[in-house]
Amino acid sequence: MDTLKEGSKVPNFTVNDQDGNPISLTDYAGKKLVVFFYPKASTPGCTNEACNLRDHYKELQDAGYHLLGVSADSEKRQGNFKTKYEFPFPLLADVDMEVINAFGVWGPKKFMGREYDGIHRKTFIVNEEGIVARVIDKVKTTNHAAQILED
Repeated sequence: MDTLKEGSKVPNFTVNDQDGNPISLTDYAGKKLVVFFYPKASTPGCTNEACNLRDHYKELQDAGYHLLGVSADSEKRQGNFKTKYEFPFPLLADVDMEVINAFGVWGPKKFMGREYDGIHRKTFIVNEEGIVARVIDKVKTTNHAAQILED
């Protein structure tokens, strides 16, 4: 797993959001972007994380951040997740894992003694030039907005 690091240039991508609208990295040129990866929509940890970002969305916006949530879930599943919890930010349905592989967040995981490949919960803060300014490896799902804002 070759994860993007601080100082890495983010490769351009175009992936559909929960409504089937194409979203590209270039849409955020000149803006600060938070790209957060989560393993599966509507699971407890992912729900906590996304709801925490929703609840602090105004503070994140006030700090100049745009948010993109990414998982390998289908548009339908992402759409249901967004609607149910009223997220004000797009969720990318990265079913072909274009963004997941570009950021290098797919790899071996362990859960309850079982090993498998999956999406690592990581967040990337991307600056106005499309460069990774910071990587949050140890995401606190119930306090994630504070982690983003503490730079």
